[in-house]
Amino acid sequence: MLEKIKKRDGRLVDFNEDKITEAIYKAAKAMGGRDRKKAGELSLIVVKILDQRFDKDNSPSVEEVQDIVEKVLMESGHAKTAKAYILYRQKRTELREFKKILLGVEDDIKLSLNSTTVLKRRYLRKNENGEVVETPSQLFHRVALNIASADAFYDPSADVKKREEEFYKVMTSLEFLPNSPTLMNAGTELQQLSACFVLPIGDSMREIFDAVKHAAIIHKTGGGTGFSFSNIRPANDVVRSTGGVASGPVSFMKVFDSATEVIKQGGKRRGANMGILRIDHPDIMDFITCKRKEGVLTNFNISVGVTDEFMEAVKNGEDFLLVNPRDGKAVQKINAKQLFDLITLMAWETGDPGIVFIDRLNKDNPTPTLGKIESTNPCGEQPLLAYEACNLGSINLAKMVKDGKIDNEKLERIIRIAVHFLENVIDMSKFPLAEIGKIVSCNRKIGLGVMGFADMLIQLNIPYNSNEAVETAEKVMKFISEKARDKSRDMAGIRGPFPNFELSIFAERGDPAQRNATLTTIAPTGTISIIANTSSGIEPLFAIAYIRNVMDNTELMEVNPYFEEVAKSMGFYSDNLMREIAKNGSIQDIESIPDEVKRVFITAHDIGPGWHVKMQAAFQKYVDNAVSKTVNLPHLATPEQVKEIYNLAYDLGCKGVTIYRDGSKKSQVLNIGSINKEDRKADPNDPSLIEDLKLRLDGEFFTVDSEYAGGCPTCGV
Repeated sequence: MLEKIKKRDGRLVDFNEDKITEAIYKAAKAMGGRDRKKAGELSLIVVKILDQRFDKDNSPSVEEVQDIVEKVLMESGHAKTAKAYILYRQKRTELREFKKILLGVEDDIKLSLNSTTVLKRRYLRKNENGEVVETPSQLFHRVALNIASADAFYDPSADVKKREEEFYKVMTSLEFLPNSPTLMNAGTELQQLSACFVLPIGDSMREIFDAVKHAAIIHKTGGGTGFSFSNIRPANDVVRSTGGVASGPVSFMKVFDSATEVIKQGGKRRGANMGILRIDHPDIMDFITCKRKEGVLTNFNISVGVTDEFMEAVKNGEDFLLVNPRDGKAVQKINAKQLFDLITLMAWETGDPGIVFIDRLNKDNPTPTLGKIESTNPCGEQPLLAYEACNLGSINLAKMVKDGKIDNEKLERIIRIAVHFLENVIDMSKFPLAEIGKIVSCNRKIGLGVMGFADMLIQLNIPYNSNEAVETAEKVMKFISEKARDKSRDMAGIRGPFPNFELSIFAERGDPAQRNATLTTIAPTGTISIIANTSSGIEPLFAIAYIRNVMDNTELMEVNPYFEEVAKSMGFYSDNLMREIAKNGSIQDIESIPDEVKRVFITAHDIGPGWHVKMQAAFQKYVDNAVSKTVNLPHLATPEQVKEIYNLAYDLGCKGVTIYRDGSKKSQVLNIGSINKEDRKADPNDPSLIEDLKLRLDGEFFTVDSEYAGGCPTCGV
C-alpha cells in the first residue's frame, strides 16, 4: 500500500486517499454531479494504479497523482468531470505563479490570493530587507513544533514529533487556527502568544502612567488591552495632594490613545484598546459622547459597564445615582431612561459606545475570590481580571460538515486537539510583565471559539435568520463546550488542575478538577478567517460577491465559494451576474436567482436585527467567557431600533452588545457603492440624507479592505 506522497517543496507527507475522492467529487459537482459514491469508486481505481507503479521507496509526486486522476476520469467516460479537474489544476498553477511573482511568496499549501497576501503582510518571517523568507507551510511547522514542545515539560518521553504533526495538520487543513500573536511569534525570539490582556488603572498619577507604559509594551508584542477607567475620580473633583482639580477619566483615555498611536505592534498590528466606564460614574455622560467627533480616540472601542440595577431603573422609569469612586458617595441623581436614551443615540450616530453587562461578567467569574472583572479585551469577548491574559483559537465549522450533516466525530477530534494546543500555548508564552505571567499560569484561561458558522449553515441549507439556525448554534456550541471540558478534565488528570482551582467556583460546587479556569470564547476571528477562507466568527456573510483591495492598487472580485458552486451546478452562473451582485453584495433583489437560493444565501443587511441578537444569545448560552458579535444595521435604522436591540440582548442573557449602522462613520473598511431600495424611498428633500447618499455613491461596487472579514466595518480603521 502507498504510504507517502511527495509535495511540491520536496517534503514527504502521509498519503490520504480521501483527498483524491474529494478532488474528484468537487470536479463532478462543478459540472452538476452529486454522486460521492462514484467519486469514491474512481478514487479506488486511482489508488490501485498508484500501488502498481509506486512503493514505499518510490513515492509519487503531487503532479504524478493528478496526472493519473485525469487519465482515470477520461478512460472511465467522465470527460466533463475530467475537464473541470484539468481547469482546476491549470487555475491553481496560474495562481501559484501569480503569487510568486506578485507577492514574492511560495504558496505551498493552496491558499487563496488574499490569504497569502495577509500572511505576507502580517505573519511570514522576513529578513532585514523586508523580503519574505518563510513559506506558509514553514510558518505552520514553526508554530506546531514550538507549541508541541510543551508536552515535554510534563513528560520527558512525550512524542513531541507526533504532536507537532497533529498540530500542523489541523492548521494547514484550516480546521483550526490560533490567534494572531501565536502565528506571528511562536518559535521566534519574542514568543508572546496571547491576544487578550486587561490592565488595572488606579486613581493616582503613578498608577495611570504605569498602565500606559504596560499597555505600550503589550501592544508592541501583538496583544490588545482592555481597561476600566471607573476607578479614576471624576473631572473637577478635588486632588488633595496638589490642591488642584482632577481632569477625569476621558482626559486620561486620550493619553492612552496617543501612546497607542505611536506604538505599532511589532510593525504587524495596530494597537487596540477597550475602554469601559461604569454607568454610575459621575463622568458617564462625557464618556458616552466622547467619540461623537470623528477622529477622537480612534484606537479605542468604548463600552458602558451597565449594571442590573441600572437596567431595572430604566424599565421602571426610575432615577439612578451617580457615585464618586474616590469616596463611594452619591453625587448626582439622574433619570435612568434619559441616560439610556443618550447611549442609544450615540451608538446610532457613531457606532460607540457598546454595552457590557458588567454584573453578568462577574456572575460567571470562575475565581471571584481573586477579584472582580472590570473590563474585557478590545472586542469584548474576553472578560479578564486585572493583569490576566488569554490566548484564543477558532475551529473552522465550515470544515465540520459532511454530506449535508455536521460531522460530530471529526468535530470532537478537532476540539480535543485545539484544547491541547491552547493549553500548551500558556506554557510556551513569554509574558511582557511578571504580574501577567503569575496570574495566567495560576488560572490558565483559554478561549476556544469558532469561525465559518455562516458557511456551515449554508452547507446545511439553513437560513441564518431562522429558528433552525438558532437551534443549530445552541447544539454546536453545547457540543464544543462539553467536549472541551472533557479534554480539560483529562489534562487535569495528567498535569493537575489549574493552581487556583481550590479558590474557584468549581471547587466550591464540588465539580471535577479541570486544567483551565475558562475554555470557550467567541472571537471575531478577523484575519485568521481570511487565512481559512471562511466566514468570520459567528457573523452572517457580509456579501455574496464583492471587490476586495488585496494590496495597493490591486482589486479583485471575490465570490462566496458555496454560492459559486450552487450557481454553476444550477446553471445560472455568469460573470455578468457576479458583477451585478457585487454592486451591493446581496442577491435578494435579483430576479434571475431562484428563491430557494435566496433563502439560504443572505447577508448581514438582509437579516433583521433581532436575529443577530438571538444568534449571539444562542452561542452565549454555552460559552464560558463572552461573544463578540456586531449587530449590523442599514443606514436608515432608527435610534429606537438600537434601544430595542439593547433591551433584547439584556433579556436574552447576552454579556454585551455592539451595533454598527452603515455609514455612521465616514471611515469604514466596507463600502456599499449603490443605493438599496430602502434608500430610494427616503425623503429627497432631506439635505443631510442626500449628502450621506452622495458619499456612499463614490464607488460602483461593494468594496472591502484587504483584511475585512465581517462584523464591525470600522475594526481596521
